[in-house]
Amino acid sequence: MNNYHIRCAIPLSFPFITIFPLLFSPLVLAGQQTTLEYREIKLITVDGLQFKDLNRDGKLNPYEDWRLSAAQRTADLVSRMTLAEKAGVMMHGSAPTAGSVTGAGTTYDFVAAKKMIVGKHVNSLITRLSGENPAQMAEENNQLQQIAENTRLGIPVTISTDPRNSFQYLVGATVASGKFSKWPETLGIAAIGDETLARHYADIIRQEYRAVGITEALSPQADLATEPRWPRINGTFGEDPALTKKMVRGYVTGMQNGENGLNDQSVISIVKHWVGYGAAQDGWDSHNAYGKYAVFSKNNLQQHIEPFTGAFEAHVAGVMPTYSILKHATWRGKTIAPLGAGFNRFLLTDLLRGQYGFNGVILSDWLITQDCKADCINGFKPGEKPVPRGMPWGVEHMTVDQRFIQAVKAGIDQFGGVTDSTVLIRAVQDGRLTASRLDESVVRILKQKFQTGLFERPYVNAQQANQIVGNPEWQQQADNAQARSLVLLQNHHLLPLHKGQKIWLYGVEKQAAQKAGFIVVADPENAEIALIRTQAPYEQPHKNYYFGAKHHEGSLAFNADNPDYRVIASVSAKVPTVVTVYLDRPAILSNIVNKTRAIIANFGVSDDVLLSKLTSTNAFTGKLPFELPSSMSAVRKQHADLPYDSKNALFPFGFGLEH
Repeated sequence: MNNYHIRCAIPLSFPFITIFPLLFSPLVLAGQQTTLEYREIKLITVDGLQFKDLNRDGKLNPYEDWRLSAAQRTADLVSRMTLAEKAGVMMHGSAPTAGSVTGAGTTYDFVAAKKMIVGKHVNSLITRLSGENPAQMAEENNQLQQIAENTRLGIPVTISTDPRNSFQYLVGATVASGKFSKWPETLGIAAIGDETLARHYADIIRQEYRAVGITEALSPQADLATEPRWPRINGTFGEDPALTKKMVRGYVTGMQNGENGLNDQSVISIVKHWVGYGAAQDGWDSHNAYGKYAVFSKNNLQQHIEPFTGAFEAHVAGVMPTYSILKHATWRGKTIAPLGAGFNRFLLTDLLRGQYGFNGVILSDWLITQDCKADCINGFKPGEKPVPRGMPWGVEHMTVDQRFIQAVKAGIDQFGGVTDSTVLIRAVQDGRLTASRLDESVVRILKQKFQTGLFERPYVNAQQANQIVGNPEWQQQADNAQARSLVLLQNHHLLPLHKGQKIWLYGVEKQAAQKAGFIVVADPENAEIALIRTQAPYEQPHKNYYFGAKHHEGSLAFNADNPDYRVIASVSAKVPTVVTVYLDRPAILSNIVNKTRAIIANFGVSDDVLLSKLTSTNAFTGKLPFELPSSMSAVRKQHADLPYDSKNALFPFGFGLEH
């Protein structure tokens, strides 16, 4: 039930167009009342205007005065805070979900949430709630804000999310889309290659997020996908520095509602992972102890930095450092210390803040201060249940307290995935950290809450969320992007297909094909055409590791025992065959191209959109955002830090046929 109050809405015109104008609050003009949303606190009237009495002292304090600048309000608020409250601001916890260890679900555990927000003073939380019911999700987030409203100073909660607007998802990295509009992966946006489209895509996601009360996006990934075996490629924009820079700039601009920094319609964008994550040694991911290194054998750090400069040009609000230790990397003759970036003062303070002038929030990746125990190092034993452990790469020998202190001194402002701030309190009390250093981080974090309008309008209209999230107009635009992102790799006089043809399907819904005008048959021998959906091959050699069990690792080749390959080989010998391959990583198609008549790369596409495109006479316009190697031998000979350097690539970066 939406029982919050709205006072003095002023109907003003907006400098942007949206099909849901009620989502947006009025701009504050001199002498005019702004909208205030609240549930339990009282208002104060001064000079004929109303303000929230957030700390319930009956006075208008500067931090409660919406007429003042964010900087003025932040300075006043920080001056009123206790050490424990400041330390709590530097924690970014996981909103506890009822009955769930992973965070997935539909409702929060509000008893546990209150302990975090009130007891531990934590007011930044990641949500992993399902988006199947946006109205319910919005009201759940409203209830978190109601808890925050009743804290001593009434500081609202910043609610963050991993990406949740594409078909595929990875636990701990992305969230199932639910009712949110379903776009191709960011790789598909890169395959389109249009910065304006990247901005528009992020702008729609921004409005969906704000509709359910999310005000921080743990995205985009500016990582260069230079090691083709790396499991996190599907969240990137590919392996080209210039293209990725352009896409990142567009994304941040759309997510933050403009290129001039945060405003009261922004969703805070956290660009990640600074820097070099994609140069993963042997393709293993640095969530895992066996993948803690990124290798720079060619010392190509500058190209990996370039995409982040697009985010800086768009005044990105936050940066998340990588877990990885950069191996063999130097910068202008200086050797970079073998520490994960969250502990690396050179990468965070000297390079990110000093060289590139970043002045926003540095948010650590999750659990960097926690221990990596024996089961994390060696894998879980049979019968044991894998659970996530810490990623303290380079500082494994330190205590948890020492890691926190090392990270703060390196430049971390906020710690992801943890809520125990007593370490920071002790560190200040015993002189290992200064109170002024904590103040620097707290000012950065709280200023963004003021800039995004949370102190005035923390609540959302829950019922309106169902009308906004995944609405038909936006889904149609997402469908158009799916179609534009398809890359035609091969067509031997087969496409376009024709309605009325007899078709045999593998991995495609019968109803979608019938809706598209095809006659679906049960046996390939009776078909005129076969349509097969598959995905890039992968292995899982580390099933006894928490993240290794979830990641697609190892070979990119369709081996003879691959079930999909066996179907392709068998069916293509009987009937002309179209194959579409979902590329969450590059795939080696050398033993596919000599069997099929047509191959389409996709980065997340519905059956309906795919079939519509296959019957269209319009040209394909998508281009590969990474190369497709010719063999695993070529992959193993590549340099992890260099883009598109495999020998005799089967399909080079930027390849894409029109017909």
